Amino acid sequence: SCTVKTCWMRLPSFRSVGDSLKDRFDGASRVMMHNAELEVPAQRNDAESHRVPRRDRYRFQLRPHNPEHKAPGAKDLVFLESSPGFCERNPRLGITGTHGRACNDTSIGFYGCDQLCCDRGYMTENVFRM
Repeated sequence: SCTVKTCWMRLPSFRSVGDSLKDRFDGASRVMMHNAELEVPAQRNDAESHRVPRRDRYRFQLRPHNPEHKAPGAKDLVFLESSPGFCERNPRLGITGTHGRACNDTSIGFYGCDQLCCDRGYMTENVFRM
C-alpha cells in the first residue's frame, strides 16, 4: 500500500484580508518621494550608461512628511497627499457635502449621525406615517 499527500496553497478568508487592509489603512502615513539616488551624472557621454536598470526604475526613497516619524516599512500603506474633505460642499471636485443628509442616530458606522455630520451636531426629527 502507498500513501499520497497533496499540498496546495490556500488563500486566507476575504474577511481576514479586509481586516488586514483596514488596519494598514488606519495606520497609513503621509510621505514625500525622494529619488536623488536615481539621478545619473551628466558628464557621461555614453547613452547606455544613462539608463537606470529596470529593477531600480521605480525604486524611490519614501521619507515621512513629518521628520519626527519613522520611515515606512515595505508592507506599510503610504499616501502622498491628503484626501479632500467630504463634509463641506466643493463643486470643483464634485463633492456634494453632507448638509441635509439623513443619518441613522443609532449607528456608529458610516451612516451614523456623528460620522456623517462630521461631528458638527445634528437635529433629529420624528416622522409618523399612517
